[in-house]
Amino acid sequence: MQRITILGATGSIGVSTLDVLARHPEKYQVYALSAHAKVEELAEQCAQFRPARAVVGSAAAAARLSTLLRERGLAIQVEHGEAALCSIASSADVDTVMAAIVGAAGLAPTLAAARAGKKILLANKEALVMSGQLFMDAVHEHGATLLPIDSEHNAIFQSLPHSYARKPAAAGVAKILLTASGGPFLNRAVETLEHVTPDEACKHPNWSMGRKISVDSATMMNKGLEVIEAHWLFGAPASLIEVVIHPQSVIHSMVSYVDGSVIAELGNPDMRTPIANALAFPERIESGVAQLDLTSIGTLQFHKPDFARFPCLALAFESLDAGGTAPALLNAANEVAVQAFLERRIGFRDIDRVIARVMHENEHHAATSIGAVMDCDARARAAAHAIVAGLAR
Repeated sequence: MQRITILGATGSIGVSTLDVLARHPEKYQVYALSAHAKVEELAEQCAQFRPARAVVGSAAAAARLSTLLRERGLAIQVEHGEAALCSIASSADVDTVMAAIVGAAGLAPTLAAARAGKKILLANKEALVMSGQLFMDAVHEHGATLLPIDSEHNAIFQSLPHSYARKPAAAGVAKILLTASGGPFLNRAVETLEHVTPDEACKHPNWSMGRKISVDSATMMNKGLEVIEAHWLFGAPASLIEVVIHPQSVIHSMVSYVDGSVIAELGNPDMRTPIANALAFPERIESGVAQLDLTSIGTLQFHKPDFARFPCLALAFESLDAGGTAPALLNAANEVAVQAFLERRIGFRDIDRVIARVMHENEHHAATSIGAVMDCDARARAAAHAIVAGLAR
């Protein structure tokens, strides 16, 4: 019986994880759930899965959740704040942690899980984008197990040999091919992107996701962050990572080998597949996802990405080449810019402009500690807020 903590239980990944867990009550038990502010949704999840602990973002949210749980007759320990998140991620009562908090807020509890030697199902790509080597060092030093949940990285994981040890040359890997749908604006005239609305940006053609990650998909920053994540997960330099646009989202990613073989993972676009794969690894369990019918697809298309259409992807490669805390600058600026766009304070194409200015107008340094990374994150956010304020006037 695996005991699970889900960080970010009310988000799309958290909801999908609970759907898979509910199909296998004999294998999995929920120990703790967290949400930032969706108290009512979290209360419903607590009523169904009966965790021992529940964590929210603020004292006010905790008070509200406590009331809702008492009304349901549930004796669940309610806590709030970052320290509580770290506690439910590192508790001795936990075997597996689903790290699904979006953005930099997920770094501290995910790192706590690594330092506690947990099995980590990583859906929070920012942990690796921001802290890279520091995070991987913690995983190795404390004997944690790290399994990727992003559909692309999980596909790469499945396409590599089980003995893979982050050494591409030793495994005969020639190239890691990250597929990308291209998002909702793949074929839209570039000059019209200045007028994109938040609702348009959030209408992904294939995947059902939260609003922030949907905007990241529309700008292809999501793919850029995945390039950085792939670098750390698989020990591959940027020169061995290629982004391929594949609008059908059937092939989730591929690995090309020196003998000419290309191994791919295919499936319907449903996050329950990589979640089930990581939960049960090295076994397989039913996920609730329909079997892929290749005969109904007909055609699979592949294109090179256009950096003029997707400048955020180019900025991500630039930050990876720069190294150190440069990816932290990129990530922080993107989070601020995307939020400002969703609040209609800046335009869609202002997102990449804000990120570029933050990256080019602020120094980056060696990522020698988590404190140094977080200092860089705070500095980048302040710079991004100032740029947004100027654009919004």
